Amino acid sequence: MFSGIIADVGFITRATNRDGGLRLSVATETLGMDDVKIGDSIAVNGVCLTVIEIDGLTFTVDVSRETLNCTIGLERQGGHVNLEKALRLCDRLGGHLVSGHVDGVGEVIAFNDIGESWRLVVRAPHELAKFIATKGSVTINGVSLTVNHVAGTEFDLNLIPHTLDATTLNELKVGVKVNLEIDLIARYCERMLNRTLTPKTVILFISNPI
Repeated sequence: MFSGIIADVGFITRATNRDGGLRLSVATETLGMDDVKIGDSIAVNGVCLTVIEIDGLTFTVDVSRETLNCTIGLERQGGHVNLEKALRLCDRLGGHLVSGHVDGVGEVIAFNDIGESWRLVVRAPHELAKFIATKGSVTINGVSLTVNHVAGTEFDLNLIPHTLDATTLNELKVGVKVNLEIDLIARYCERMLNRTLTPKTVILFISNPI
């Protein structure tokens, strides 16, 4: 699990094709690798990936073809990526509970400087739009954000200067695709409300009259 609070912006130093997927090496400056070991999880642009190799401040992960089909931003060598280590039970939950399992890819519709912050408008895939609510949480490229307004499949958010300075969201522009993860609570509520109940068989026992 993650919180959506980005710890560092790293960059992909190597992207090698491997059996249809990719093997990525990612360099970091301030993530802190002293407590990371082989098998640990790190969210890269919102995608939970397993560390298979560590070399100083560079770690290596494998990305399956299925993951590449469902996400964006992991294919480009030299590209910048948001990084977050998995939560520990003693950590503060500064954002919201994030699984690192991307639900779909959205598209930036608008990204404007409005003075004290930037207004970001994203169009979500139709099947995800119903899970995004005003004042609810959503994860964009691994960053925990609060939704300001929803209109159909489009929703808007405000990004403060600190968020732009500490993440790759300052690279966004109209037409760019982004990884989206909906709120866990919304996902499970939908599942419970729409589950198919197994009909129960009712057996009546009628005794013979005396």
